[in-house]
Amino acid sequence: MVTAIAVDPSLSLEIGRASNQHGGAIEEIQGLIKVYKDGHVERPQVVPCVGPTLPPEFGVTTKDVVVDQFTNVWARFYVPKSNRKLPLVVYFHGGGFCVGSAAWGCYHEFLGKLAAKAGCLIVSVNYRLAPENRLPAAYEDGVKCVVWLKQEAVKGSSEWWSKRCDLCNVFLAGDSAGANIAHNVATRLGSENPYPLILKGTILIQPFFGGETRTDSERNTVQSPGSALSLPASDTYWRLALPCGANRDHPWCNPLGKGSSRTAETRVLPTLVCISEMDILRDRNLEFCIDLGKAGRKVEHVLYKGVGHAFQVLSKSQISQIRINEMIIRVKTFIYSYS
Repeated sequence: MVTAIAVDPSLSLEIGRASNQHGGAIEEIQGLIKVYKDGHVERPQVVPCVGPTLPPEFGVTTKDVVVDQFTNVWARFYVPKSNRKLPLVVYFHGGGFCVGSAAWGCYHEFLGKLAAKAGCLIVSVNYRLAPENRLPAAYEDGVKCVVWLKQEAVKGSSEWWSKRCDLCNVFLAGDSAGANIAHNVATRLGSENPYPLILKGTILIQPFFGGETRTDSERNTVQSPGSALSLPASDTYWRLALPCGANRDHPWCNPLGKGSSRTAETRVLPTLVCISEMDILRDRNLEFCIDLGKAGRKVEHVLYKGVGHAFQVLSKSQISQIRINEMIIRVKTFIYSYS
């Protein structure tokens, strides 16, 4: 998930000083991230970070919990009021692996609404970012969080959340880069369910995949200046996130490439893929679904018309609000069909 949000002009003096101090920028996505020759990274605060509170009308209790103090990985819990145990959703935010936070206000609002309306307990993971921590760091953090949840449930030391969710119905979810993480965490966990947690499915919202060969939607989708994801930004994120020297046909970027494990040979959970009509990733997302289907995997997909990448967290338009409600209903239906 990325967005073109105007940067505070008062930052320009600081940025100029940083350029002299750190040897000039070598990679940049305007307003979001700038990487300097000496490895210094700047991320302007373009999206407000908020604390773990929601208005009472949400009916959702929220709390931040440290998962690993050594890597500073933490998670934000969303626990709806309920008289019954609820499915557990482990969620990964977007941001091209390089920006974003579980504390971003746009995610806080969306996940609070999702938890309340879809009837699920959500754990939103704040994983390490690239380029300081290139892939597979984010995947490792995702697996670590699932294992941590398992350990906490076994110990019974986290009754405030573990007693309120159905540990036999766990889903991995995310949007954009977070959807990529959810898919790869599920693959890494393989056939071993982290009992007492039982994984039932993955929910991939506009999954961030790529490849050296351009798709039709990458070449021809007309993007507005404020679009959430452009092709140049996508390429920059992959250069910063993938291991040094890797190209966009690396299996972590292109799950359908020659070097990737075929979906027929790997364990793939039942999967819901949410695709946006005006997203440059549209065709890659559709191809991914087709590949899963050909391999005999359980896959559902829905195409949301009239909206672009990350509309569910970045757009306040009327059409986006309609599509967000449709998405929440579809996610709820998917979760409870496998719970």
